[in-house]
Amino acid sequence: MGYAMSRLEIDSQLCDGGKTTNTASASQFASQSHGESLPHLDHEIAHLTKLRSGSHETLSRVAPGRRELPVSVVKMLAGREGNQSRKGRFSSVDCCHVLSRYLPVNGPWQVDEMSSRAYVSQFSADGSLFVAGFQGSHIRIYNVDSGWKVQKDILARSLRWTVTDTSLSPDQRFLVYASMSPVVHIVNVGSTATESVANVTEIHDGLDFSVDDDGEYSFGIFSVKFSNDGRELVAGSNDNSIYVYDLCENKLTLRISAHSSDVNTVCFADESDHIIYSGSDDNLCKVWDRRCFIANGRPAGVLVGHLEGVTFIDSRGDGRYLISNGKDQTIKLWDIRKMSSYASCITRFRNYEWDYRWRDYPTQARGLKHPNDQSLATYSGHSVLRTLVRCYFSPAESTGQKYIYTGSSDGFVYIYDLVSGAEVAKLNYHSTTVRDCSWHPSFPLLVSSSWDGVIARWEFPGTGEASRPLVKRRSRRRDLY
Repeated sequence: MGYAMSRLEIDSQLCDGGKTTNTASASQFASQSHGESLPHLDHEIAHLTKLRSGSHETLSRVAPGRRELPVSVVKMLAGREGNQSRKGRFSSVDCCHVLSRYLPVNGPWQVDEMSSRAYVSQFSADGSLFVAGFQGSHIRIYNVDSGWKVQKDILARSLRWTVTDTSLSPDQRFLVYASMSPVVHIVNVGSTATESVANVTEIHDGLDFSVDDDGEYSFGIFSVKFSNDGRELVAGSNDNSIYVYDLCENKLTLRISAHSSDVNTVCFADESDHIIYSGSDDNLCKVWDRRCFIANGRPAGVLVGHLEGVTFIDSRGDGRYLISNGKDQTIKLWDIRKMSSYASCITRFRNYEWDYRWRDYPTQARGLKHPNDQSLATYSGHSVLRTLVRCYFSPAESTGQKYIYTGSSDGFVYIYDLVSGAEVAKLNYHSTTVRDCSWHPSFPLLVSSSWDGVIARWEFPGTGEASRPLVKRRSRRRDLY
């Protein structure tokens, strides 16, 4: 008997018959510049987004069959006082409708500045902590609720090149950090000491992801993430593989030879932790169902559409939708029900030489589109050069995931409307690449981290502090590579 098919593979074959297919509006956004009329995304995710960020229908109805969008805050307050929703309060959707209209664009105010590049930064799940990792071996954890005071100042152990990624456990007790080494280190964030110097003031236990004594520098890890239950880690590496490490058993439990090039990004699809997404320099995003992988040794499906390597993937958290940033200077939105079978992937068809670390994206490549693009929508305007720039869905709690935002090698932070594809904000301060950025889960507050060493926060309406926002930085004449 053949291998057992996962639900994902069954859905994939029902959608495309096991063959790569085109989807309407796959790359329509990419060829249009900011300010032009953009087509609206006509797909289930567009309707789900509107439902999660629209006001109650009794407040938006102006006539039979007609609705007013967006509904004014004054009208919503009046409706709440009159109990038009019959709940006596704003629903979570009503709150998203209001909050999603106030983007974190004021400022910025400086959180910190280091003498080395900032590579990674993220809010904790509840927004109380903020983690930033720098090339110069420092990882700092800031207590957001205590005026951004440094709660933990970590000096990394056995760092090779830079801190490539960090991940905070769901209970916020532990932090793992990775570099260009097969050993991931774990730190007890909950300890009382502020200074955490590896194996001097505190122990940074090493979790060895190598197999058969490959050696300390046999491969490097680009991406590492905690599972939603905090019991496992998933990692992507430059030996083309995905690794899963069991923290309870303290051992590596799965290695997947996943791609034909570096695996730059991995993440779990939803709270179940059964599904893993991966993105690689082979231009592909892949979906892995661990419940069936042992039997068939294959991905559940492949997502085709990027013309260059994938630098980052963010899951919507529903096990269905994800976005990916690519070296083809685009973000793509995917529905895994549109994925194709492994056998149907087409190879790359670039007819020019280009290395994103040293050169701008070739002019002749900007008009190219993948003939079998399976993505739902493509968002462009930002630049992905020199490093693995990251992108995200905006928070569900405050915006209904209405936006997509990303760093950029031109020093800006870009915010796109998920449905229309329009650029709704462009945050301008940093003098060079913004590799990572993070939106607070509950408030209109965004933090950008740049290779200029600055961690900056953007807010709405602002903090009301007496000090003035930072002045636009000028480019420094130094080696950016």
